[in-house]
This record gives sequence, structure tokens and C-alpha cells, in this order.
Amino acid sequence: MFPNVLEVARQLIRERVEEGEIVIDATMGNGNDTLFLAQLVKEQGKVIAYDIQPQALAKTKERLEQHGASQQVELHQCSHEEMAHLQLKVGAIMFNLGYLPGADKEITTTAPSTLRAIEAGLELLRRGGIMTIMIYWGHAAGEVEKGAVESFCQKLDQSRFLVLKYQYVNQQNQAPFLLAIERRAE
Repeated sequence: MFPNVLEVARQLIRERVEEGEIVIDATMGNGNDTLFLAQLVKEQGKVIAYDIQPQALAKTKERLEQHGASQQVELHQCSHEEMAHLQLKVGAIMFNLGYLPGADKEITTTAPSTLRAIEAGLELLRRGGIMTIMIYWGHAAGEVEKGAVESFCQKLDQSRFLVLKYQYVNQQNQAPFLLAIERRAE
């Protein structure tokens, strides 16, 4: 059986990120990816995580504390596009676009801020680093965001970035899919 798209994203990151690295969770949500990244980089590493919703920070903090992984994580209640202010290199950046599961479905990631965040994130990636973008597009804002993100990624310079699309093509109900971007050169 093929792995689901989220597991593919995590596998791609596991193959590239080393213990002790700095990584980013651009959309912390309920903290699942934040925890995954924290366990991957261990105590010597660092995770920087973003979300605009207070309940996302609360759920993520609780999840990290339950697993003893909060010491190496910075939680920021702001848009993921704020990563543009960072002055460092990272091994991986994870995005899960859409809305916070179990919360207000009207509060979603949006194409303009997501594109700014992706663009900023690509400059932060070290050579060989990876950005994964899970696209959930079964809602109005998601469909717009999907088109904008795919168009942006298709135009990336292939000498600097490789872009992979992992999608099940025979699924109903606008199944989520993965875009993964690997930095090839500076």
C-alpha cells in the first residue's frame, strides 16, 4: 500500500535533516509536525514554529510538554511569513495549508501570505534542505491557494530547486497532495 502524503513528507524530511539542525514548522496547527521535527532534531536542535491562532499554540505546547520535547522549540503566534526576519540556514520547513482541524474553518492560510512565506523559506534553506507543502484544497480559500502555490513552484529555477508533486490522481473530494522543494544550490 502506498504511504499517505503526510508520511511521504515526513520521510523526505527524515532523509535530509540531521540531529542538531534548525528546522521550521510554518503552520503548527495542533502540533503534530512540530513534535515530529523536535523529535528529529533532538535536544541539540531547534524548531521554530508559527501559527496565528492562540489555540494552536496552546495545543502545540501541551503536546510538546506531554512528550518532553518543549525545550528546543520556539512557538510564535504570528503569520508564517514572519520567517522572512530570520537570519539563519535551516534543514527543513514544513507547511500544512488550510485550516486548523477542530477550529473555525473560516480562518485559513491564504495565497498571499503563503507565497511570501514560501519565498522567504526558500532563502533560509541550506543546500540539500527541503520544504514540504501539504495542500488541503477542499475549501474555497484552499482552491485559490492551491493554484497560486503550484504556479509559483512551477516557475522556480531548476538549477537552484527541484520540485516534486506527490498526489493520488483517482481520489474523490479534492484529496490533499504534497509539493516538496529541495534546494540544490545557493
